[in-house]
Amino acid sequence: MIVAPSLLAANFGRLARETERVDCSGADWLHLDIMDGHFVPNISFGPDVVRALRPLTRVFFDVHLMCSKPEILLEPFARAGASQISVHVELGDAVTQPLWKIKSLGKKVGLVVNPPTGIAMVQPYLQKIDFLLVMTVNPGFGGQSFIHETLPKIQQAAAWRRERKLGYHIGVDGGIDLRTAAECARAGADAFISGTALFRQRSLRAAVAKMRKIVQNAQTS
Repeated sequence: MIVAPSLLAANFGRLARETERVDCSGADWLHLDIMDGHFVPNISFGPDVVRALRPLTRVFFDVHLMCSKPEILLEPFARAGASQISVHVELGDAVTQPLWKIKSLGKKVGLVVNPPTGIAMVQPYLQKIDFLLVMTVNPGFGGQSFIHETLPKIQQAAAWRRERKLGYHIGVDGGIDLRTAAECARAGADAFISGTALFRQRSLRAAVAKMRKIVQNAQTS
């Protein structure tokens, strides 16, 4: 089980200190949303920010490319210190090449599906990925409310993983707090990306531990 604070909810005026908070928190991953202002109507940060943060922690860097042309960013983010790079299934026929390229760069391979997109779209790629991220809000902005209609997608992804004996993680991102994390865990998710519910707490370490306990209880109930 993976708990991953999302840097999009951090204080951008002190990203180094926020990254150090993650390092001391017991979190498994640091999730980094990369927005190009085209695929989604917002802009976040680029490879140079990731490169600056990489020496501050040994935690796994999960880079999520919300970008129309991810192929031009794969090598820069790989060099900057990404541990895993995810691209969107909404790229259509253009998704195969980035998945292969990420693997060739020696990084974990992730695939993302947005709320309006049918989960069947990911089926051809399941044997090629290490991580399937089900967006539980429409991407582009932090602090949105969880979309409960995405839960059946998590259940289907978990069923495919079980039936095909595959090992990809199933992640959720968007509106993930203690209550929705438990719902997603019961549906089959095992990686929980959370911004506001973690970073906005006085003690990030306590918040991570609480989410981990809530998820573990949900998984065994």
